[in-house]
Amino acid sequence: MADLPVYLHLMRAQVRAQAQYRLSFLVDVTCATLFTTLDLLALLVLFRVTRALGGFNLREAFLITALASFSFALSDLSAGNVERLGQYVRTGLLDALLVRPRAVLPQLLFTDFTLRRVGQVAQGAVALALACQLNHVRYTPAHLALLVLAPICGALFFISLFVAGATVAFYWIDSGELANSFTYGGRTFAQYPITVYSGLFRRVFAYGLGFAFVAYYPGLLLLDRPDPLGGPAWLGWTGPAVAALAATLATLAWRTGIRHYRSTGS
Repeated sequence: MADLPVYLHLMRAQVRAQAQYRLSFLVDVTCATLFTTLDLLALLVLFRVTRALGGFNLREAFLITALASFSFALSDLSAGNVERLGQYVRTGLLDALLVRPRAVLPQLLFTDFTLRRVGQVAQGAVALALACQLNHVRYTPAHLALLVLAPICGALFFISLFVAGATVAFYWIDSGELANSFTYGGRTFAQYPITVYSGLFRRVFAYGLGFAFVAYYPGLLLLDRPDPLGGPAWLGWTGPAVAALAATLATLAWRTGIRHYRSTGS
């Protein structure tokens, strides 16, 4: 926390630099927003050929998709830049961060902070609010708490995936596609009710890797409907525990990777 003003100063410098070219910045924000909108439009396309998806109608599936998209947008804004680690390792720029008297990971996050991704966050928040209205979500204290807690925990979960995926670059520099399969692929998985998946695939990704606890189970609580798979209602409140476990594992992976790093030699 003592170093927080330094990191915030780095972030403000990035924001000022990106805001210098206003038209370019506006185009970037617009494109980032449209990119997230495509995920929601894909759901509408699916419902052109079916009335239900895994036992969920369009409005219910839309809420799960919006919740997952908002969580991912928050994580992408906060930690999406860590996927540049492979470039830092390849070019030796990571060495410059290591010799500074500050932690490496916060330097990566704040130095390359990308403000244009704020458009994704805004679009995700609007989509979630619209989904709640369409489903007539009751704004009880429990539901209001869940609407705040679920996106934060989901974001922390995806941040952990970003960090854990980036650490592979310490061992295999060209690992970007492998990491993306779990971050961006995981986002796509979480955007749909897990009832559309079956067998080993659902057990591994929904429960083993924890994607079911990002949007599906919190979404069931907001919809006031039971789990078609027979899961208890309290699973909707396990997001903090799952996110904490993911963050712990990502921290261990990062520390191990940093100790393994031997520089580029140039």
